[in-house]
Amino acid sequence: MVFKNSIDLYKKALNLIPGGVNSPVRAFKSVNREAPIFVKKGQGARIYDEDDNEYIDYICSWGPLILGHNHPKVIEEVKKIIENGSSYGLPTKYEVDLAELIVEIVPSIEKVRLTTSGTEATMSAVRLARAYTGRNKILKFEGCYHGHSDALLVKSGSGLLTDGYQDSNGITDGVLKDTLTLGFGDLEKVENLLRNEEVACVIVEPIPANMGLIETHKEFLQGLRRITEETKTVLIFDEVISGFRLALGGAQEFFGITPDLTTLGKIIGGGYPVGAFGGKREIMDLVAPVGRVYHAGTLSGNPIASKAGFATISYLKENPSIYKELAENTNYLVDNVEKLAEKYGVDVCVNSMGSLFTIFFVDLEKVENLEDSLKANTENFSIYFNTMLDNGIVVPPSQFEAHFLSIAHTKKELDRTLEVMEMAFKKIGEKNAK
Repeated sequence: MVFKNSIDLYKKALNLIPGGVNSPVRAFKSVNREAPIFVKKGQGARIYDEDDNEYIDYICSWGPLILGHNHPKVIEEVKKIIENGSSYGLPTKYEVDLAELIVEIVPSIEKVRLTTSGTEATMSAVRLARAYTGRNKILKFEGCYHGHSDALLVKSGSGLLTDGYQDSNGITDGVLKDTLTLGFGDLEKVENLLRNEEVACVIVEPIPANMGLIETHKEFLQGLRRITEETKTVLIFDEVISGFRLALGGAQEFFGITPDLTTLGKIIGGGYPVGAFGGKREIMDLVAPVGRVYHAGTLSGNPIASKAGFATISYLKENPSIYKELAENTNYLVDNVEKLAEKYGVDVCVNSMGSLFTIFFVDLEKVENLEDSLKANTENFSIYFNTMLDNGIVVPPSQFEAHFLSIAHTKKELDRTLEVMEMAFKKIGEKNAK
């Protein structure tokens, strides 16, 4: 493959944008590439870069493209609405339609406020929980990523881990003092902390996907629900990734556990910038202009994202078999990855749920938390990533992210993916044998 145009663009971008990218993981630094690829277009399960290289895509814009790139139903609706205008700073019918659909489908949400990003949604949900409880401290879990607001960047996952650190500079001592952290899955420590500290909320990814995918135990979430109810602590499920992807009603439907507040993003915009937070009516009625918890945004609920999200969610609702098909295709890949690892003597642990999976290059039976995730061999992951990319498969450029499937990934794409995966595992096996 030729990457000349992408390399030239990256050199130009380095002089204009910090690191040449507008989100750190896109730089491909941790996988030792000279430059990232610059995408020109996408269609179905494939993307095409500025050098006209074609790739099967397992990033899917980090989750929202569950229907694949440029799904005809979504594009049809976007084309209709974009001809009328892009943004008004005033209410439209389309944001009401989307809100109605979200309230109908997500078990915990009685009222919802749309935002422009998942970061904005989680930041606002935490502020709301503090106002509702009159408490300042929050509890999050190590390796769970909830966006880049100050309080939620403490011991975060995702791009921070990719760059080799866990916290961001620029966070004040006061914020650090009010953000408590524990290891994911340690219910005993959660109970001890909540019974001895005044905590406003517990925020959690019910399925962590930013230290690599972690297969959550239902009992842990049930325990969180019980303890937070007993201590009158707000339980927030960050379903920016799991919402509408694990199941139509998200992880809370999948596990049968209802939080007090939920944050959403990704799929509810159908690939366009969006986020949302919602929950119990009594809590949501504290948000301005009803209450005194301020939240505002010129582009919140913009008609294009609202219409695209409505089209995407409606399609999922009308075709419930999608979730079974996606899980079967994911399992097909995962089962064969494990066979390849055994064939070439490569240590891996593959975690998967629904249409997400992570290949951890680690000698562990199961990766269950951040401590386990950090034991992964990032050199082996780099070989895997580069072999895949050089042979027309794009996977997340970080050991600490998840692969995403869409309904556009057919058996043909899956089998080609496994062919290239075998090349990668063979290379890793040969390196390990030296």
